[in-house]
Amino acid sequence: MTERSAIRRQLRQQRRAMNRHQRLAASSTLAARLSGNRWFRAARHIAAYLAADGEIDPRPLIERAWSMNKRVYLPVLLPVGTNRLWFAPYEPGTSLSANRFGILEPVNAARTRVHPLRLDIALTPMVAFDNTGNRLGMGGGFYDRTFHYLLRHRHWRRPHLIGLAYAFQQVDELPHANWDVPLSGIATDRNILSFRD
Repeated sequence: MTERSAIRRQLRQQRRAMNRHQRLAASSTLAARLSGNRWFRAARHIAAYLAADGEIDPRPLIERAWSMNKRVYLPVLLPVGTNRLWFAPYEPGTSLSANRFGILEPVNAARTRVHPLRLDIALTPMVAFDNTGNRLGMGGGFYDRTFHYLLRHRHWRRPHLIGLAYAFQQVDELPHANWDVPLSGIATDRNILSFRD
């Protein structure tokens, strides 16, 4: 088993072991912290996700975004393509259906999707992170392929990628590859880390 796989297995188990009350408290605390952050306040177009597999839940943050008249989008996988993400509008009452991984996404996304360049910030789920902005996801590489252009363009930094996690998901150092896209910041139930403007 590789080091990444071992980290992924351990932290996924720890996430799943949390009870409903712990998850709700952590998600609410994170939402209160991040909604006051300058990136969130300035953003008009925000990509989020719907929590699965014990991930910290961004729903309280999504509801704050709606109350602040911000546009919210969810990642979608199209039936064919290059395993990159597109983003479809998500509003109260949006019809959702499960994709091939069982994750809910907006219905009719093929007609309403937007390109990642349209986003101001993208809230990304993750399994682990370190204090330099490296992120370990579920292993599919969807976020890294989607936002790979950020590695090539030093002056085009849109969207800001902000990882969401429980504080216990931080590790000392993550092994990373040259295709891994680093985060602009990380928000947890304990703090916000900023790496790039």
